[in-house]
Amino acid sequence: MKKNVLKNEMKFLLSFIFLLSIICNVSFAYDLRIIDGDTIELNGDRIRFAGIDTPEPKQICTLDNIEIFCGNLATVVLKEKIGNEIVTCEREKELDKYNRILAECFVKGQSLSSYMVKNGYAFAYRYFSDKFIEDENYAKQNSLGLWAMEFEFPWDFRNKK
Repeated sequence: MKKNVLKNEMKFLLSFIFLLSIICNVSFAYDLRIIDGDTIELNGDRIRFAGIDTPEPKQICTLDNIEIFCGNLATVVLKEKIGNEIVTCEREKELDKYNRILAECFVKGQSLSSYMVKNGYAFAYRYFSDKFIEDENYAKQNSLGLWAMEFEFPWDFRNKK
């Protein structure tokens, strides 16, 4: 009898969590793959961080005459930030032009987008949003991350292709 009550309570709890995730449009990380500094794959969904842009993987930045693949660096920073933590994402209604989900994702309540921009490894993507401009100004004023290097904005780099 007691096992059946616990089993029913567990079913109710799991159903409640499932419904809550649908209603709140939130994803929880169970299967996570980091694609690059502003894109992840979460439970099979490709998610692009809305409002930010990171360098492309083959994009080169220079620090003290040393060439660095700054897109790869941004990816490493994101991987280190996430570690083994659970990622949750709040999706936007629209998809991007590549049919990726646009979202702001979080670890322990902290926005990964804000973290990447404020530490200088991503840029506020002003063409789409002004949400992360203050974070970018902070990184720029403190010469953090890419702001300590010579770089080209990712959108300019892509436009040259």
